[in-house]
Amino acid sequence: MIDNQERVNRLRERIPSFECKPGCHDCCGPVTTSSEEMSRLPVKTDAEHEAALNEWNCVHLGPNGCTVYDERPLICRLFGTTEKMPCPNGCRPEQMIDVKVEGQIHHYIRNTRQVLV
Repeated sequence: MIDNQERVNRLRERIPSFECKPGCHDCCGPVTTSSEEMSRLPVKTDAEHEAALNEWNCVHLGPNGCTVYDERPLICRLFGTTEKMPCPNGCRPEQMIDVKVEGQIHHYIRNTRQVLV
């Protein structure tokens, strides 16, 4: 049986990548993620979290976009890779995510304790 860290790693590998527009953050906002994914992100202060939420932003959104792009949670990685969560700017991978993989990601999210990023 694989642990949640390994499950996250395997799911990440199966999400197609694509180029976002530089500095874009149209799909960024407050999201939830698992404890395993949260442990990969830098710790932010309560004041930083409050300021981000007051602007309806993610606490990891910087002036040039996502500051944790390489470690962003699964839900963030899905944006633009599925018809259900399209990029507002029309960016997308050459091949969209396999629907089975998308289902596995949603299953993981539904069945793990989620915390606000």
